[in-house]
Amino acid sequence: MRIGILNFLKPPGMTSHDAVALFRRLTGVRRIGHTGTLDPGAAGVLPLCFGQATRVAEYVLTMEKSYRALLALGKATDTEDSSGNICAEKPVPPLSEGMITEVFAALTGRRMQTPPMYSAVRIKGQKLYELARRGETVERKARPIHIHRLELRAFRSDKILFDVSCSHGTYIRTLCREIAEALGTTGHLSFLLRTAVGTFLLSGALTVEECTSLVEAGKFDSVLKPADTALYRFPSATVTQEEAKRILNGAFVRFKNSKAMTGKLYRVYDPDDRFIAVCKFVNGELRPQKVFHDR
Repeated sequence: MRIGILNFLKPPGMTSHDAVALFRRLTGVRRIGHTGTLDPGAAGVLPLCFGQATRVAEYVLTMEKSYRALLALGKATDTEDSSGNICAEKPVPPLSEGMITEVFAALTGRRMQTPPMYSAVRIKGQKLYELARRGETVERKARPIHIHRLELRAFRSDKILFDVSCSHGTYIRTLCREIAEALGTTGHLSFLLRTAVGTFLLSGALTVEECTSLVEAGKFDSVLKPADTALYRFPSATVTQEEAKRILNGAFVRFKNSKAMTGKLYRVYDPDDRFIAVCKFVNGELRPQKVFHDR
């Protein structure tokens, strides 16, 4: 059974669910999961988890994301991107690099952001976009986000091209609207490319055609990254062979580490450097959260 993470280059027009269905057909593997939605109109990095690696998808989901985005100024849409209908227009003031970078600086850092109506956020069991398609608008609670970096790449009278690195849960469509409003106009996201999800970079992402060729050549497994690639933020711990057996059976083991903090997650390895578990350190013990047996 294949186990690992594929750094997939999702083309525009494909949903995250479409990508999973495609690779189920292509590889014959049923247990495949994506690591968070990427808007159908957007392209870029979409890590896909195969086999037991689906158990680390939640950790990939919370990784920092990076994008290149094009903001079109002067016209707002009901979806906040180019797929929607124009709902407002406003003149665009003369732009300068200083004006744009000042707005970028003000929007960088930790702050709150309200999810757009056209999003997969659920309220009382219903996805917001389902309500929006029925013409309904409901109150949404703002959520904490972190804009790590906003960098201007180019601009002209009514377009701004920029790079952004941000936390999970940040809506770039909404960020575009916020930038436009701060500049005294309105606007929408007209192009989006995801360039990184944690350590999964655009430069290493594989297209549908490349993946198809690898499957046909019997080499697809060679491009799957190990499941623990998603856990680079967690410290590591190596246990004895006997302790490894106990952890794989769900038992707690003592862990002597003066720097360990209660509640911290560890990626745990056996003496042969095989990744076996994600454990939480509690009261001097490594307590298994997820275990990974041989495929």
